[in-house]
Amino acid sequence: MMGSADRNGPGRPRGVRRALFTHGAAAFTHGMSALLIVLALVTALSSAVTTDRAAAADGDTVKVFVVRTAGADTLESIAARTLGSSSRAGEIFDLNRGLSQPDGGALTTQGDALRVGWILRLPEDATGPDVQVAQETGATGETGAGPETVPPATPPQGAAPGDTGGQPDPATVVVPLPALLAVVGAVLLALVTAAILARKRVRSTWRAFLRQLRRLGEPARRRRRLRHRVALSARFSGDADPVRRAYAVLREFAGSGSRPETAVHAVRVDAAGATVWVEASAGVPASWQRLDAARWRRQAAADWLGRGTDATTTAGTPSPDGSACLVRVGIDQEGAPLLVDLSRLDGVLSVTGDAGVGRAVVSGLLAELARSRPEIPVTLRQGAEGGAGFALPAGLREPTEADGHRSSRDVRGAGTVRAGAVRRPVRGVVVVAGTPTRHEIAELVELCGPGGAGWTGLVCGDLPDARWRWHAEAEGTVELPLLGVKVTAPA
Repeated sequence: MMGSADRNGPGRPRGVRRALFTHGAAAFTHGMSALLIVLALVTALSSAVTTDRAAAADGDTVKVFVVRTAGADTLESIAARTLGSSSRAGEIFDLNRGLSQPDGGALTTQGDALRVGWILRLPEDATGPDVQVAQETGATGETGAGPETVPPATPPQGAAPGDTGGQPDPATVVVPLPALLAVVGAVLLALVTAAILARKRVRSTWRAFLRQLRRLGEPARRRRRLRHRVALSARFSGDADPVRRAYAVLREFAGSGSRPETAVHAVRVDAAGATVWVEASAGVPASWQRLDAARWRRQAAADWLGRGTDATTTAGTPSPDGSACLVRVGIDQEGAPLLVDLSRLDGVLSVTGDAGVGRAVVSGLLAELARSRPEIPVTLRQGAEGGAGFALPAGLREPTEADGHRSSRDVRGAGTVRAGAVRRPVRGVVVVAGTPTRHEIAELVELCGPGGAGWTGLVCGDLPDARWRWHAEAEGTVELPLLGVKVTAPA
């Protein structure tokens, strides 16, 4: 029933390319992120191990600002340019108050004018192009010496090109072995991470590609399923032999003498034999083999095809006592029809799920009744959320006063539409399109509930109190939970 994905038609590859591009871009982004992490780590390690020749071995370094323009450079402007806020000018004043400057002057108050060439200490968090590194030259205090900027290294006279006279080359980077091993480990970790991400992305991209193909092929598969279901409806209309064979199976469970009748809820017939769903194992003939707790199987006999009059019944008289009412719901995965006994529905059947398929299920049951039990009266009701109502199929009739449309006693207080698990001959059928209203629920209780008129209700919508609840799915299948099977319904 489920076809393979169609080949891409015009315009279809665009969606596939879009999915591949999206996942490829995501994989590239993850790879670039891992590479940037490695580069950042290498840069940080290189900066940490770079020899700063401005840092002398016999002193500490501090951050300073060199005054270049008298009048324009003030404590407030310096604080704004290096600390981000002019309100931090007091911090710079506290660090430089009383320190001797190159020209012999010193800051005494925060309002003193700054002179060209003065070197002012800055807090450790100072940043910016005007921030320089200086070396401490003496003690700090009211008369202490200030910091001294570090001059560039000058090679000795007569030194060969590139010889710095023992001074460290500012371009030389000294990388200790532990730092080098850390960088190599980070690179390997990044490569492994990129490989894992790439593998996951490839798998994810492939799955997205398959989902896109399935999505593109879904309309064609839906049309094929619909054609298959329409052909199934025509097959049911022209072939009554499975129904006759199913009634012949029921005769084996009707009971005789001291053996009571065995309740058969459903029958599956095929060329090789039959399968029944029974409520209890008591009363099952010896020729049947047990499959599980509810299913029994019997292989076909020589006259199984139903050509002999002893093994079959006619559609007009389906069972010896007329109480059974078999209808075909659909076919299973092997193509065999499944029939349920409406007289075993305990009053009401509720078909939930996809509304369109649910309507097809109820319409199919009515068509089966029109072919096998045209004498049964049918009344149609419109639910609260059911959309269009049902049309009465040709061959069925509306109820009359003689049909006992109402029960002989008042049962409106019964409260539930669920009856006991006993057979009740189908005297009439009430069909509700959509979720029943309160008035319709009361009518269902009166017609189909315990002590009611003995009718059977078919609700194309949700009715929580119904014991038999089938679920219709969009692809045309119907799940029967109490039987544990799923079939394809006709359309």
